Amino acid sequence: MAMTIHCDIVSAEQEIFSGRVTMVSATGTIGELGIMPGHAPLLTGIRPGPVRLKKDDGEEEVFYASGGFLEVQPGVVTILADTALRADDIDEAAAVEAQQAAERLLHDQTTDIEFSAVATMLAEAMAQQRTLAELKKRKR
Repeated sequence: MAMTIHCDIVSAEQEIFSGRVTMVSATGTIGELGIMPGHAPLLTGIRPGPVRLKKDDGEEEVFYASGGFLEVQPGVVTILADTALRADDIDEAAAVEAQQAAERLLHDQTTDIEFSAVATMLAEAMAQQRTLAELKKRKR
């Protein structure tokens, strides 16, 4: 039996995942992270995008996190996200529309916009699309 670590993915609204995994992959604020059993304690921010879990039965599952924090303690990995979804639950059409709307706002010089809010909206929409692409790649 493979060595495992307990993983919790929690959003502001609910717990999305709780179970044993052999690996957690996410994009941290300073680069890609791969967490396996025995990893050193760590606390880091995560960027919007896919969170990949390899479960103890060998199955892989993909989630979307809008950003937040990842904490590694002996035996436990916790991901605290503002928003977290199973990749299967992402509405692809809505993500594409959100990206297009943000791009229109950024290119429209006549509107009075909050640049950072629109840039965040664009980054989240693109991260959701990257998560969907990761899910599609895994299903092949």
